Amino acid sequence: MGLGLKELLEKTASWPEEDQAELAEAAAEIEARRTGRYIMTDAERAAVNNGLQQVQRGEFASDIEMQSFWKRFGVA
Repeated sequence: MGLGLKELLEKTASWPEEDQAELAEAAAEIEARRTGRYIMTDAERAAVNNGLQQVQRGEFASDIEMQSFWKRFGVA
């Protein structure tokens, strides 16, 4: 039998910062699934605001750029 949740969480305090961030992200996704609410991180909020500012400036990807994007990911 593995570690209990309390013991495991105590061990995470010594993990590298990037591993702790990964755990926090996974926990946030579980919480969002359980509650039906997702709370954006500051980085996500900044990315959304940046995208909205690009739209306000009329900056859009061309059809050719989008075709290339979809092709790169095997969708088109």
